[in-house]
Amino acid sequence: MDALEVVSELRHLARPCDLEELARYGIRGKEILGVRTPDLVSLAKRLGKDHSLALDLWRTGVYEARHLAILVDDPSKVTDAQMERWAKDFDSWAVCDGACLHLFDRTRFAYEKAVEWSSRDEEFVKRASFALMAVLAVHDKEAPDSVFLGWLPMILRESTDDRAYVRKAVNWALRQIGKRDQRLNKAAIAMAVKISRLDSKAARWIASDALRELRSDAVRARLESRRTATRPGRRPRS
Repeated sequence: MDALEVVSELRHLARPCDLEELARYGIRGKEILGVRTPDLVSLAKRLGKDHSLALDLWRTGVYEARHLAILVDDPSKVTDAQMERWAKDFDSWAVCDGACLHLFDRTRFAYEKAVEWSSRDEEFVKRASFALMAVLAVHDKEAPDSVFLGWLPMILRESTDDRAYVRKAVNWALRQIGKRDQRLNKAAIAMAVKISRLDSKAARWIASDALRELRSDAVRARLESRRTATRPGRRPRS
């Protein structure tokens, strides 16, 4: 199937009755059809990985076509220039987060862009930076703590950005870093306390929300269990 055929099928799957609900969740775009996620995932599986098709689907500007592009693209073929183009096109948190969760984090540029985009002005490009930090903190089990410790000053620097989608992504990154292991938990808590002292409503919200989770009994118990399971001489849990 080419991009035009795929978009035609998406129109067939459209549920206009869902558009109002999508709008309530802040999902917007050039054209939204109202295709449900299970239908998108099913179609992506049928299409398989196809880098060229992904590029064509993205260019249509259709919200669901862009989600399909994210799902069918081959991360090994994604270029720096492509990531820049797509990031500039982000017009909703859903497409931004979807790209970071399902494609960008698997590219060889993921760590570079997480840092580079953190100082960009565009709301969704900056959100993508911190979304990548959050996703990589969860997905990349082999990355050393030093990488995530190096991101904490960037989180501090951008914690006063009061734009909702940036603020929430900064908070997301801080929480995910702090849930990775006990060392990072302590570092993230210390950074959250520092952020809480800034004269900024956004910073105070980021800090209080992060501290609530990072200091919780549930997180502490999980991290202690993980530490015990990976202690030398013991077999890590799967």
